[in-house]
Amino acid sequence: MKTIEELKAFYDSTLKNDLISLEDERKKIVNKVVLLNILCGLGIGLCAVLFFIFSFFVLIVGIPVIILWIILYSKITKGYVSSFKDKVIYRIIKFIDDNLNYKPNNCISMQTYMSSKIFRRNPDRYTGDDLVYGKLGKTDLVFSEIHSEYKTQSRSSNGTTQTHWHTIFKGLFFIATFNKKFKGETYVLPDVAQKMFGNLLGNLFQSWNKGRGELIKMEDPDFEKVFVVYGNDQIEARYILSTSLMKRILDYKNKTNKQIFLSFLQNQIFVAISYTKNLFEPRLFKTLLDFNMIREYYEDLLTAVSIVDELNLNTRIWG
Repeated sequence: MKTIEELKAFYDSTLKNDLISLEDERKKIVNKVVLLNILCGLGIGLCAVLFFIFSFFVLIVGIPVIILWIILYSKITKGYVSSFKDKVIYRIIKFIDDNLNYKPNNCISMQTYMSSKIFRRNPDRYTGDDLVYGKLGKTDLVFSEIHSEYKTQSRSSNGTTQTHWHTIFKGLFFIATFNKKFKGETYVLPDVAQKMFGNLLGNLFQSWNKGRGELIKMEDPDFEKVFVVYGNDQIEARYILSTSLMKRILDYKNKTNKQIFLSFLQNQIFVAISYTKNLFEPRLFKTLLDFNMIREYYEDLLTAVSIVDELNLNTRIWG
């Protein structure tokens, strides 16, 4: 992978000139957004004076104003977001490797996401963007941002039905060809039970999770403290999760400091990396002429791309 020094040279020689013109556009957008906020704030303030009953105000006036704000904000910023992704994110991806392609408005399909069997609940709402795909060395890969959610409904004391949205997964979802052939299914998940309940009760709760096959105990105690492994073939799971691969997965988890889920199915590796933020969107109220911001986007992209090197996927066990 490229070094930070190479990224800085690329920033100075290629990115900076375009960022200067994009920065002027950002400032104009910020002025429009500030004006929009002031006008909506005055509108809400005026309505608050006219409507003395707070709940009535929120229902009749507050919600339409918020909806109007969302529509106008999206309209004001849409062109800038598109320019930012073309001039910044696309070029950083090409800087990482010219064999990578980028479709900012696409994402991994819900069908593919569900085929990983990492998250078993069918989403009621599924969104995503920033699809990156291509080939690094011998490894075909694809990743994108994903946000999957399910909904629940409850009834308030006054009989009103309320809908609540709950996140199943939000973050980067990565798929690549794996460097070993296998027939079964193997899952590597965060060991939440052992952290919460300790070794004895944790092992008991782990053994009850039959939906992903048998609980498979690995011989690496450091790996076992962080991850739990399930599969339908004990021998094959240990063949896939060699000592070196377990160390690489553990090192990658410690390096990223993120919650990580993996599955090995159909000669592919699926990796879900949890994030709370939207990764590749422009920060409207921050200057673009800050190399540290470019570095942050670069490092977020590397979180996914570096899986190929970190897990040694280009080393082919079979040929």
